[in-house]
Amino acid sequence: MTNINIHVDGVSKRFKDVVALDDVSMRFDTGNLYGIIGPAGAGKTTLFRIMLDLMRANSGVVLYRENGRGVSFQNMAEHIAYMPQSQSLYADLSVAEHLDFFRKLYGIDDADFEQKKKELVHLARLDKFMDRPAGQLSGGMYKKLGLICALLRSPQIMLLDEPTNGVDPISRREFWDLLHDAVARGILVVMSTAYMDEAERCGGVVLMERGRVLAAGEPDVLLRKYNSRNFDELFIQRGGFAQ
Repeated sequence: MTNINIHVDGVSKRFKDVVALDDVSMRFDTGNLYGIIGPAGAGKTTLFRIMLDLMRANSGVVLYRENGRGVSFQNMAEHIAYMPQSQSLYADLSVAEHLDFFRKLYGIDDADFEQKKKELVHLARLDKFMDRPAGQLSGGMYKKLGLICALLRSPQIMLLDEPTNGVDPISRREFWDLLHDAVARGILVVMSTAYMDEAERCGGVVLMERGRVLAAGEPDVLLRKYNSRNFDELFIQRGGFAQ
């Protein structure tokens, strides 16, 4: 199995007088699910854009490593799937039409596609909605469709920007099942969320506010380290929501 690592090292980003990221460092390793957790304005989306080479940092670097060897983002890009926070599907295309569209976009052969489609649609519980346009799906089904379209290309890295935002509790649970299935396949998953309760579902977490890292590590280790009952409490203890 290919071993992929992402190192974010001392990244800072300013927009005029606004500090979006302030000397941010973190590491992500293959076969794990990481949550970047913080409220609006924490810098989560800016961080993703810099990781995807869509935006330049004022200082610091993002390094990709494959089996211990440094690789350029350009060489890694085809192995990365990204789900932006904003809607990214076509309202008038059905579930089946979306999957066929991404099959053609990714150049997946017919036999491989049919197997992947059957498996992913079943995992996402979208079997009965193949003819429904994306614009008529619930928020949860819409997000799950976006995720399985991304999984079609068999990525090595998935970057998901607030994928569970606005999703009902049942669909949220099903979405997390899909994420853990992706990790079991050896995919490195990094997602952002404003929901503190999702921290304990991750293998590693990074708590952020106003561009700063407040704490990072394995969820249970962090709770014990700071003697916190939950991540809402830990976030406040580490200076979150400070005025």
